[in-house]
Amino acid sequence: MRKILSMLVLSGCMLTGLSAHAGAIDDAVKRGTLRVGMDPTYMPFEMTNKRGEIIGFEVDLLKAMAKSMGVKLELVSTSYDGIIPALLTDKFDMIGSGMTLTQERNLRINFSEPFIVVGQTLLVRKELQGEIKSYKDLNDGKYRITSKIGTTG
Repeated sequence: MRKILSMLVLSGCMLTGLSAHAGAIDDAVKRGTLRVGMDPTYMPFEMTNKRGEIIGFEVDLLKAMAKSMGVKLELVSTSYDGIIPALLTDKFDMIGSGMTLTQERNLRINFSEPFIVVGQTLLVRKELQGEIKSYKDLNDGKYRITSKIGTTG
């Protein structure tokens, strides 16, 4: 199974960083609160615990960032397919959900330097082991493929 999955690793990599609109950090400092939009469904970067709190690796980074800025952190749960429009309409100051830097996105919002690089992988059901040897095999209509709306996947 590992061999199949490794063969299906797509060459595109996701550069995970933070995204913001111009002047957002200055506005947050003046206001005393850094508002960060995220879709808390990307474990271990951001997720919701049993108490409904958003936790994760990116949340820990954002807490440290807010502390160093001397502001409170406010996390705003937002669906991923609407996260850029919400940023552009000032629902929050920045995006704190892993996002692939694309030319189209880069023309609309400002990206930080990436703090981690992760690849994209296709996962297949166990019963398809040995049947799918390449991502090209998935061009057959008998397979259904899914991904999250708004992502490069």
